[in-house]
This record gives sequence, structure tokens and C-alpha cells, in this order.
Amino acid sequence: MNLPHIKKSLGQNFLNNRNIAAIESEYGRNRNVIEIGPGRGILTEELCKRAKSVLAVEKDSSLYEELLSSLAYEPNLTLLNMDFFEFDIDASKYEIIISNIPYNLSSKTLKWLADNHKEALLCVQKEFAERLTAKPGERNYSKLSVFAQLNFSVYKIMKVKRGSFYPVPKVDSEIIYLKPVKNKVSASEYRILDLIMEHKKKILKNAILDSQKNLGLTQERIAQVMRILNEDNNLKGIDLSKTKVFKINPEALLKISQFINQYLEL
Repeated sequence: MNLPHIKKSLGQNFLNNRNIAAIESEYGRNRNVIEIGPGRGILTEELCKRAKSVLAVEKDSSLYEELLSSLAYEPNLTLLNMDFFEFDIDASKYEIIISNIPYNLSSKTLKWLADNHKEALLCVQKEFAERLTAKPGERNYSKLSVFAQLNFSVYKIMKVKRGSFYPVPKVDSEIIYLKPVKNKVSASEYRILDLIMEHKKKILKNAILDSQKNLGLTQERIAQVMRILNEDNNLKGIDLSKTKVFKINPEALLKISQFINQYLEL
């Protein structure tokens, strides 16, 4: 098979390790699967062997034509040539996303999965996987960690060496499994979480004070908020006047943001 012209703007790195593709495809066995960016089709072909149906959405028209030719014989495959994120898809028809996504689409894909409450197996940049799974107090714990862990149970499945892709990327990858959880977080609560996490190395009170202009709260109101939060039984064990934000777990941060949001709506 001839090597394709690489389009850096699309973040293209093609999996060339069939053993990895076979492992990934097992998560789609007897299920209806979506693959974002099938590229040269090595994962697509393995998915077609195991899945009930496969919807593969490829933005690159030249790769799409190649896939039409090489995988035309697969009866359970539907190929589409378009940008997945501009495609009005009925996500309820599919049970899982399985994809080796371009690194530059990792955050966008995570947001789509959260919005659609959808299970996924993704091969992502190793650093991205570490940020998703980081625990409170760890260096990589960030607003991305909080977002991911409020929406999913996140599991690291296996590391993938950079040599498993062409062209060879500068970093290794990791396969992660995302299982949706039942938390419901509003857009305004996410906004509050983001504001607080922007000051993650400060104690909570100071993080809120630094965000008071964006929150529309006076210092007197913030003092009142902190007093009520410190009396909340759901937050017992966390001294909010001394604990730095990056040491607070996602569930506690969500409760804090929910309370602040309710307070703002009074």
C-alpha cells in the first residue's frame, strides 16, 4: 500500500500496528460503533470483523476514496466523507466510539462524548491521558481532570509506543476507556469550575476572590459563601479556608460550584 500524503493541518498519524487495532476492536464486539477519522482503515477493518455495524467518518476526501476502494466488501460498514463534528448524528443509534483520534481533536471529542453521554475507547496522547486521570494534589490535576472525572469513569487500558504510528509522532500514546457517569453539570456550573481551577494553586477563598469580578460577587458576599460552605456536611473533612483548590476532589468542587451558582441566582 502506498504511503499517503500527510496533512499536518488534520493532525494525521496513522496506526500501523494491527495487534493494537485488534485489541481496540474487541470493545466493539457485537455493538454499533462509530469511528472518528478512520485514516487508512486498519482499525476499521478490525472493527468490521467484530462489530454489529461500523460508521466511519473521514474528513480527508483522498483517504475516504482509498477506504471506499479497500473496504468496499465490508457489509456492516458505512463510510462518510465529512467533518464528524459538523455531522448531525443520531448518537442514540450507536453504543460506543472507538477511535485513534488526532491529538488536536482530543478535547473536542471529550466534550462531544460528555454532551452525548456516550461510552468510548480512544487512543490519545499519553500526556492527555495522564491529565484525564490525574488525582487531586498531583501535578497534572487540572480543569480537564475535573471535567473528565465528573462526566466519566476513566480507565487507562494500555500504552502505545510512538513507533506504532506513521509518521512517528514525538510522543507515546495511551488507550483509555471512558464510561459515562450520572453527574449533571450545567453550563454556568462549568463556568464557575473553570474560574476556580484557573487559580488552582491558591486556597479556595482566594481563588473565588480572584474570580469575584467574573462571578459578580462582593468580598462580603464571598465571606458569606465561605461561611456557609464550611458548615456544609457534604464538605466535612475539607478545610476550605486552608485547602488549595488543586487538592479538592471533583465531586467536592462540583458541590461548591453548584452552591455558588444557586447563590448567584438568588
